[in-house]
Amino acid sequence: MNHTAPSGAPTNAPTAAGSAADQLRRAVAFRDLHAGPRPFVVPNPWDAGTARILASFGFAALATTGAGLAHSLGRPDGTNAVSRAELLANAAVIVEATGLPVTADLESGFGERPEDVAETIRLAAAAGLVGGSVEDSTGRDEDPVRPLDEAVERVAAAVEAAKGLDFPFTVTARAENFFQGRPDLDDTIRRLRAYEAAGADVLYAPALPDADAIRAVCSAVDRPVNVLMGGALPLSVADLGALGVRRVSTGSALSRAALGALTRAAREIGELGTFGFGADALPYAEANALLSPAAPAPSADRESEPAP
Repeated sequence: MNHTAPSGAPTNAPTAAGSAADQLRRAVAFRDLHAGPRPFVVPNPWDAGTARILASFGFAALATTGAGLAHSLGRPDGTNAVSRAELLANAAVIVEATGLPVTADLESGFGERPEDVAETIRLAAAAGLVGGSVEDSTGRDEDPVRPLDEAVERVAAAVEAAKGLDFPFTVTARAENFFQGRPDLDDTIRRLRAYEAAGADVLYAPALPDADAIRAVCSAVDRPVNVLMGGALPLSVADLGALGVRRVSTGSALSRAALGALTRAAREIGELGTFGFGADALPYAEANALLSPAAPAPSADRESEPAP
């Protein structure tokens, strides 16, 4: 089934990242990773360069970061300061940078109606993505998390839109309680179960505080669970796998690590007048090597190659 975006381009048309067959291959590979024998890490680049560097380290898939994008644009995260068009343009750049499957942080789906969320899924597919997360946050300080019935309708709309595509688009549903300062594990599990019933492929509650909470979430649902690494959660991939986690994302941690290095360097220059930070900088030649296109493999039939 073809769905048509406002631009008139069908959402399952070939993208800059390759043909519809390429997108199908990436989508199936991404779906199958969730059923693998161990959890996998999906790191979060914020531009083409970071996507290519991460791909060079052998990661099987990538995910965009809403916070990383917002910060790269000079804006705060969590305030609806990045438009859908900007987010999807960034996602398309990351998709095109590598041949890996890419899933996106689609914020709360953009728009107040379930139909808006469905359109976001179709546009995400048109950008070359093979998955995306829809969260139940509002971006409003006075009521940061949507009522459950409303949130379920939005997840259901995303799932229905994904089913209309010509490839298995992986829908991740996010329960934002802990991330929004509402540490209610019972309500978080209630929400994740409701999103599972609405058809979400993967379930995600960022900022779970400890191993017990993660174990409780994984035990309460039957779909794969994504967990956000780091922060107050000093657990390894193996630790998380033992708790039942299937996917681990880095969120904005990599982009904030880069900002941390920049901030420390600027502070050293401004406060000390020294440049010791350069000792930790990626060597120039190595940076170029990581970002250089791979040399084409020689043809088996060298006589068919064009003359130099």
